[in-house]
Amino acid sequence: MLLVKNPSSCFVNDLNLALGNCVVNYFGYARLVDDTRWLSDAEHQAWRAYLDGTRLLLRTLDQQLTRDADMSFTDFEILVILSEAPERRLRMRELADAMTTTRGGATRACGRLVTAGWVRRVECEDDKRGMMAELTEEGADKLAAVSPGHVAEVRKRMFDHLSPRDVAVLGRVFDEMREQMLDTPDDRH
Repeated sequence: MLLVKNPSSCFVNDLNLALGNCVVNYFGYARLVDDTRWLSDAEHQAWRAYLDGTRLLLRTLDQQLTRDADMSFTDFEILVILSEAPERRLRMRELADAMTTTRGGATRACGRLVTAGWVRRVECEDDKRGMMAELTEEGADKLAAVSPGHVAEVRKRMFDHLSPRDVAVLGRVFDEMREQMLDTPDDRH
């Protein structure tokens, strides 16, 4: 962070300047110092690299699937999740949780796959009001046909650039992040 002498958006007075309380954050906005634990330079660089890398990877994988298989990354994810579920079916709530989306988002995404014939909606046997998404044979065949190209793209864009040690470190770090977030209640409610 940098000390600024005359920022337009910071309430600067002689006392704040003398104390060094007026700073510019990483986004270039001047403000008074508070108790926020700002990211260090190394943390900020890692955070931005993670965000950029993740966005670019997901965009590239989505483009590959759209080009080669006429499906989105989200569609592919649903087929994979259902293929790994018992009896290749999940309640919509469970599917939404596995996708880390809302039930409405999962329902809309499944609607596209139902239209394509890759998924069917099935009433829940134990709760007639609930619906399940079930992978069809056509959907399983589509997944089997699409997976080699997708895996090749994942390998090309990510794993071919990493050493076995890097892969182990990434796996450990993201496992820890996932577990921490799954174990922490949602603070929004």
